[in-house]
Amino acid sequence: QVQLAESGGNLVQPGGSLRLSCAASGSFASITTMGWFRQAPGKQREWVATVTTEGRTDYADSVKGRFTISRDNAKNTVYLQMNSLKPEDAAVYVCHAVGVYSDFQRFEYWGQGTQVTVSS
Repeated sequence: QVQLAESGGNLVQPGGSLRLSCAASGSFASITTMGWFRQAPGKQREWVATVTTEGRTDYADSVKGRFTISRDNAKNTVYLQMNSLKPEDAAVYVCHAVGVYSDFQRFEYWGQGTQVTVSS
């Protein structure tokens, strides 16, 4: 089992910044990819950003240039630095992890989510 614990969600004014964190714990061999998705009320969950063990990053076009994803492999933690936040960024941000157990079986887990509200 793998547990993902997110933190950092909050209320912020438009143009403000937030930093989300997601720490993975449990028994596993490695986590190959960690990332963030988000889901706003009445909308489908959408991918935000991903970072690999090697540090390769990818971003949704809607957040490029404003959000930065990073990772601390030693802590199995992924971060999402969000700058220049817009009201349309408001959503529940959910952490996502893909990896393998010690028997090389693949796993995929989702966190519970952390609320980001962007409003004046």
